[in-house]
Amino acid sequence: MSSTANAAAAAQSASFSNPPSPPARRLNGVQRVAALLLSLGKTSSQKLLQHFDQEEIRMITVSAAQLGTVASEELDRLAEEFIEQFSHGTTLYGSANEVEKMLEGILPDDQLSDIMSDVLGNSNRSIWDRLTTVSETVFANYLLKEHPQTAALILTKIKPAAAAKVLGQVNGETRNQLVRRMLSIKAVVPEIMRDVEKTMHEDFMLNLSGTLEADSHARMADILNKMDREHMEDALDNLNVVKPKTAELLKGLLFTFDDVINLNARTRMAIFDQIPTDRIVLALKGTNAQFREVILSSLTSRARRIAEHELAAGEPAAQRDVLDARSAITNLALEMAGRGEIELNPKQDDGAFFA
Repeated sequence: MSSTANAAAAAQSASFSNPPSPPARRLNGVQRVAALLLSLGKTSSQKLLQHFDQEEIRMITVSAAQLGTVASEELDRLAEEFIEQFSHGTTLYGSANEVEKMLEGILPDDQLSDIMSDVLGNSNRSIWDRLTTVSETVFANYLLKEHPQTAALILTKIKPAAAAKVLGQVNGETRNQLVRRMLSIKAVVPEIMRDVEKTMHEDFMLNLSGTLEADSHARMADILNKMDREHMEDALDNLNVVKPKTAELLKGLLFTFDDVINLNARTRMAIFDQIPTDRIVLALKGTNAQFREVILSSLTSRARRIAEHELAAGEPAAQRDVLDARSAITNLALEMAGRGEIELNPKQDDGAFFA
């Protein structure tokens, strides 16, 4: 029997045997065969696949399409078991497109189409479907770092409802640009599409736990921002005792009414242009003169005169109304930042009012 046939027989035997219980992360029999074939490349894998029947090829194909990333350590273990030359194996990526490319020319078109229909139902669609579980805020921030054409392509691949939510997280100019690009998307070269799928798989599917953790902190910060100041501080103080690092991270994500004065003048004006003057007056009740001046300097001349007149009158206000007014202002600022209309950061373009 030739060396190729021996390798094929060894691979086939490994794929359908019951080896001793492997470590938790090790691949099972069929997955090991799939990883081996993908790492061999098209020419060598074609020679081996000729020794399998259609049902075996179906099993290997489905497993390979769902394989995802295989660490070099796992390939090293496979190398020791199958071929000595694999001792320096590298990371590989199994996808439906890679499998289809590998099978081209081996099977008749009708058999290949039949097998790939099963594979696509379990692989490619699942990648894009699973992306819809990612927070639209996290997804939008990710796409904003990509080239607009790449972002548009990705948005055409996910479910319409998910794409709509993501588009709702970006500013109007960016949203309109993405919509125009999405309308003009043409057929994409398979190699490029495979690269996009691989990147999305690695950035989201493999790192999903980290993404979800970051998203959970952002959501918790949003909840804390909407709590009464007293309750928020109490929650943070308690958390600081139990999980100081988490508390510090959340503090960096919070934005309160007191932080408004740290924004630059342009940002403050954008916020207060949308706030009724009577609500601004309520929010300023109980603040010191220096704080008031920062806010009043962000108003139009007419709004400032009205606000100064109301504040000078000294009309009392319920503490609850004051807190509600302040909360409304911070919530608007957070919403505007979420839409990309403003940035909530301490950078000043007009000099800091407070240290």
